[in-house]
Amino acid sequence: MFIFSWLNDQLLKMKWLSDLVKAFVENVLRLNVNTRVGGSIHFFIYDTIKIFILLSVLIFLISYIQSYFPPERTKKILGKIKGIKGNILGALLGTVTPFCSCSSIPIFIGFTSAGLPIGVTFSFLISSPLVDLASFLLLMSFFGLKIALAYVVVGLILAVIGGTLIDKLGLEKYVEGYVKEIENVDVEVPEMTRKDRIDYAKGQVRDIIKRVWIYILIGVGIGATIHNWIPQNVIENVVGGKNPFSVVLATIVGIPMYADIFGTLPIAEALFLKGVGIGTILSFMMAVTALSLPSMIMLSKVVKPKLLSIFVAIVSIGILIIGYLFNAVSYLFV
Repeated sequence: MFIFSWLNDQLLKMKWLSDLVKAFVENVLRLNVNTRVGGSIHFFIYDTIKIFILLSVLIFLISYIQSYFPPERTKKILGKIKGIKGNILGALLGTVTPFCSCSSIPIFIGFTSAGLPIGVTFSFLISSPLVDLASFLLLMSFFGLKIALAYVVVGLILAVIGGTLIDKLGLEKYVEGYVKEIENVDVEVPEMTRKDRIDYAKGQVRDIIKRVWIYILIGVGIGATIHNWIPQNVIENVVGGKNPFSVVLATIVGIPMYADIFGTLPIAEALFLKGVGIGTILSFMMAVTALSLPSMIMLSKVVKPKLLSIFVAIVSIGILIIGYLFNAVSYLFV
């Protein structure tokens, strides 16, 4: 246990980095980290460096694994399994694919045009931006193992249930006609060498960092503001336990935002340190990643309004249930 705790503190939470940044702020900038200004600067520098280090390493590792599951191969795997097993597999395969909902939608189109069951494709679409190994390890570095595991489990359950409901409702006819008419070419996937996989992983790191860096900086900035400038009682009254609608409010606030989980983590961390319920935090993160407005606009181009509305309703209700449930049993995670 000591070794695990040490590894978690030094490799994931990077306490050495926190101490280094503290020394920089106090000795070079001559600011006390216990003041608002000093604390904000420490929070911003420390979280920014930590996220970019972890993100680069984790994206490289996940992308290397992902190179074994290109869309063509994933389609073949999903096409062999039907029913609830297909939904579970779709959700699980979503954990080794793109890191935001917008980049998942082109793969969703490919799956649909290939004739995969609609429920399986939606399980994949829900899971893909919500859950992956990188988000799990980053969550663990911020909140610990219990909360990270809880997030992954509820994310997968939501993906499976959401896809299953859409399948049972028989909503295939509400996919735009042109999607089904796209010619599905069964391309043989060339075998990649180790060098190819390493080059692919490096490329993914560059590509994803370019896409998310601004959202990370914005998220860290908001997190630093919440943590050091907004009084505790204000947070508690708005999204704390004193407000019975905190989960609803967190979900509504999250939907218009566009970010992946990496951009939401600093905000979630600041809310957590202010005593906001874990269920409220999970609802906020899930709303941002699974129901962001830009991704819903993209999805509206490939599915008809009725299917889009049902999808949003199912995921929203699931997020609200998860939020209130986890707030009720938060004592198990803190």
